[in-house]
Amino acid sequence: MTGSPLVRDQLDLVPDAILAGRAADGDTAAFEALARRYGPHMRACARRLTGSHADADDVVQEALVQAWKQLDSLREPAAVKGWLLRLTGSRSIDCLRRRRNHATLSADDDGGQAVEPPAGEPGPESSAMATSGTEALKLALARLPEEQRRCWVLKEFNGQTYEQIAQTLNISPASVRGRLARARVALVRDMEGWR
Repeated sequence: MTGSPLVRDQLDLVPDAILAGRAADGDTAAFEALARRYGPHMRACARRLTGSHADADDVVQEALVQAWKQLDSLREPAAVKGWLLRLTGSRSIDCLRRRRNHATLSADDDGGQAVEPPAGEPGPESSAMATSGTEALKLALARLPEEQRRCWVLKEFNGQTYEQIAQTLNISPASVRGRLARARVALVRDMEGWR
C-alpha cells in the first residue's frame, strides 16, 4: 500500500534523482514525495510572484500537473527542484498575464487597497521602526514594473541563474541582466528611507 505512512516516510529519505526517475516511470508515490518535498518552495515562489495565496495554490497545482506530464523530459533528475521552481515561475507569469486586465498587483491580498499605516499612528520615524524590512521590501517590489519584479524574484528568492530566468521568461540573458540592474537601482532608491 503506497499511501501508508511507513512508505511515505521511506520515500521522503530517497534522493531527488531516484524519485524523479521513478516518477518519470509512472510511480505516483515517488511523485507525491517530490510534491511534498518541494510544494512549500513552489508555493512560496508563486506567492511572491503573484502576490496572492489563492493564485499561488492554483499555480502550484498547474505546475505539478505540468511536471507530471513532462517529467520524462527532465534531462538532469537531480536538478528536479530547480526544474519545478522554473515551472512554477512560468505558471506564475501565465497567471499574471491572465490578470493583466485587472487592477495593479498589490503586495498583499488586501482587496486591491494600498498598504499604508492607519491614520493616527505614530510619526514616520516610529512607523519606520515598527515596520519590518520585509514589509518595506514588499511595498518596493509592488512598485516595480512587472517585468523587473519577475526577474528580481526569480533571482533573489528562487536563486535562479540569468540563463534559467531567461528561459523561464522567454527573453535573452542580456535582457535579464538589464531588468535586474534597473530593479536593483529602483529598490535601492525606494528602500533608502528604510536604512
